[in-house]
Amino acid sequence: MGDRLPPERDIAERLDVSRTVVREAIIMLELENLVEVKKGSGVYVLNIPSETNSRENVISDEAGPFEMLQARQLLESNIAEFAAIQVTPGDIVKMRVALELERNEIASESENCNGDEQFHLCIAEATQNSVLVDMLKHSWARREQSPMWKKLHSRINDQAYREEWLGDHAKILSAMQRKDPIAAKNAMWQHLENVKQRLLELSDIDDPNFDGYLFNSNPVVLLGDDK
Repeated sequence: MGDRLPPERDIAERLDVSRTVVREAIIMLELENLVEVKKGSGVYVLNIPSETNSRENVISDEAGPFEMLQARQLLESNIAEFAAIQVTPGDIVKMRVALELERNEIASESENCNGDEQFHLCIAEATQNSVLVDMLKHSWARREQSPMWKKLHSRINDQAYREEWLGDHAKILSAMQRKDPIAAKNAMWQHLENVKQRLLELSDIDDPNFDGYLFNSNPVVLLGDDK
C-alpha cells in the first residue's frame, strides 16, 4: 500500500484500452476507497481488496459518466429537434421560467441545479410525447444515482461552467422560439459536447494535453449543410 500507480497512458497501452476507460476505472477505485487521487502527483494505493471483493468490484454494470453523456447526446439532441417542430407558446413560457430559475440559482451561488433539469424536461414535454418524457426522466435519474458521475462532477470547483451552460440553454431556447429543428438539434448536441469537454478536462489526472476520447461525437452539425 502507498504505491503510486503508473500514468494513465501506460496503463491504457498495457491493457490496450482507452484512456477514458482507465480514468473511469480509477474513479470507481476511488469510490471504493482503494486508491487516492492526488492532483498533480498521481494515484496512490490505499487498500488492497481480497480476491473475492476484487471480483465483485470488477463485475459491475455501472455506466460511466461519458457513456451516459453519449446516450444523452443521442437522445436529447433528437428530442430537441422534434420539440422544435411541436413546441407551443405555452412550452416556450415554461422554458423561459426554467431559464430564469437557473439564472437565479447561479446568481445566488446556490448548489441547486433545479433550473437546469427543469429546462431539459420542458424541452422533452414540448414533444407532446409521454414516452420521450419518461426516457428523459430516466436518463436524468440514472445520472443522479451514479456515484461515478457525482464523484467526477464534484471536481468542478468553480461556478463558471454554469454560466457557460446557461448560455448554451439560451441558444437552445432561441432555436425553439424560431421553430428551427436543425438549429435546436445542433444547439443541444453542442451543449452536451461542452459538458463532456469540461468533465474530460477535470478527469484527466496525468496529461492535460490528452486529446483522445472513448466516445467520439457524431457530426450532427453537418446535417444542416445537407438540407
